[in-house]
Amino acid sequence: MSSDLLYSDVENDLRAAVRGLLADRCAPADVLARCESDAPYDAALWRTLAREVGLAGLLVPEKLGGQGASAREAAVVLEELGAFVAPVPFLGSAVLATAALLAAGTGEADAVVARLAAGEQTAALAVPLPTAPGADVSQGVRADADGLLAGRVTSVADATAADVLIVPATGPDGPGLYEVRTDAPGVALSVPVPLDLTRPIADVSFDGAAARRIAGPETAAAAVERALLTGAGLLASEQLGLAQWCLDETVAYLKDRHQFGRAVGSFQSLKHRLADLWLEVVQSRAAARNAADALAGDSADAPVAVAVAQAFCAPVAVRAAEECVQLHGGIGMTWEHPAHLRLKRAKADEIALGTPGRHRAALAALVDLPAAG
Repeated sequence: MSSDLLYSDVENDLRAAVRGLLADRCAPADVLARCESDAPYDAALWRTLAREVGLAGLLVPEKLGGQGASAREAAVVLEELGAFVAPVPFLGSAVLATAALLAAGTGEADAVVARLAAGEQTAALAVPLPTAPGADVSQGVRADADGLLAGRVTSVADATAADVLIVPATGPDGPGLYEVRTDAPGVALSVPVPLDLTRPIADVSFDGAAARRIAGPETAAAAVERALLTGAGLLASEQLGLAQWCLDETVAYLKDRHQFGRAVGSFQSLKHRLADLWLEVVQSRAAARNAADALAGDSADAPVAVAVAQAFCAPVAVRAAEECVQLHGGIGMTWEHPAHLRLKRAKADEIALGTPGRHRAALAALVDLPAAG
């Protein structure tokens, strides 16, 4: 039975609510100003999205205080957040960390999830942002018998906005998931200058940091894998939203910009470029929606759908952002125009949670496609 990949009325209503709030609170000038400040995250906007709109608990069952929605609804939210390059930790907290905790399925993990869903805390999954599904992430940090963590994890997304870290670590009896506060003794965050100024990353070091184990060897590795798969699949929707914004803004600009007494957009060569880009964005929508639907239905084909979506959507987002910058001409190269923020997010997303090449290789293995000789 084929799935309906069209947007439902509930999804359209959710999109309208999120888009309206972002249009009011996340204007391009405001995002640019935050990029130049010492507080790139918009904490006030995140509180509104997390608590009042309920996005922090979108994937969380109602019995744990969440909205009981699915990956389809989360995908719609990420389309809008990607379009506005909103500086909020939705991907790190409401998707990656929450998905890992839900997959762990322990009472300790559920308690953390309830706090996240209520907007009382924000979390980050302490894995390097470029980590693809299928990778072993438990070797960077070790835990002793007392739950003290030692080690280092680089390029953790949304760690600087997090109250707690969900840390995959190897303990005396094997892999586990540990909860540790970011302000705990023995936890140090080093913040490099990121390519994407709207999603800061942090290198996290642990030196005898006291942590609480929330999942053991029975579920920890599978929980992290589920989080990475969910994150990669939903990241495709962020890339889709970004690409759609770039296409829409470029079309609007070329209609308005005149040269030689006519709209620049009427030149046939530019029409062809935009038509090609439109087709790629439409195809990206199909791939991203299919991945979200497969994740929502816990389909056995979800790994295939995610690999297809990431292999296709990531390059399209980069191309859309590049076309946006180039076709805006001189103004597209300026700091004041928001196109560069989309290009930087697109390039950063291209390596996040696995590069397109990594996902193509995974797809080949999943469908038994022989490697090139």
